[in-house]
Amino acid sequence: MELKQLRDQIDSIDRELIELFRSRMNISAQIAEYKRENGMPVLDSAREEALLMKISELAGDELDEYAQRLYATILEISRDYQSKKL
Repeated sequence: MELKQLRDQIDSIDRELIELFRSRMNISAQIAEYKRENGMPVLDSAREEALLMKISELAGDELDEYAQRLYATILEISRDYQSKKL
């Protein structure tokens, strides 16, 4: 495969990722509203730990470290977004 074709595939995946990110953040805002209404804190350590364990299993050994870093960042962004919504 040519480099341009591979990059075109990456570009397509990036578009999908951004749409999924937008959807995730929309739901995160809804969660922030629920937490506000119910007097709950933004951080749910048990939920985050369980999610990271699931991500580790889904990613597999080769990509586990990278998936953990990615999701740690996503969770940080989500907490920040929720905090601003509150």
